[in-house]
Amino acid sequence: MKKKILIIAADYYTDISSRLIISAKKKLKNFNKIDIIKVPGVFEIPVTIARKINKYDAFIALGCVIKGETPHFDFISKSTTDALMFLSITKKKPIGNGIITCLNKLQATKRSHKGSEAAKAVISIISQK
Repeated sequence: MKKKILIIAADYYTDISSRLIISAKKKLKNFNKIDIIKVPGVFEIPVTIARKINKYDAFIALGCVIKGETPHFDFISKSTTDALMFLSITKKKPIGNGIITCLNKLQATKRSHKGSEAAKAVISIISQK
């Protein structure tokens, strides 16, 4: 397919983000233009998409937020999800949300294949006629 897709991966948990990227790329094997940008954390994903919104047909947001002992988890997760939805709707571009939210690192490791689900969602939208 000749659609340009950008994967934005939060690299805070490098091992998890690497697995998310691998699983997303497997699902996107029929696309000839896939770029990857790594950012420090999930909070930086929406602004990166906003800056690149006119250069790509679709986006896949990947990362991991693990709950700690403070409400930070809730603020980051909600604000990032809300920003991704806002961008997708207002700019009319598909953004697959592959940001996993977990209670611990073991859960994150077990869910690190979820990049493929975000890629699948994007494929379904850009394939619509």
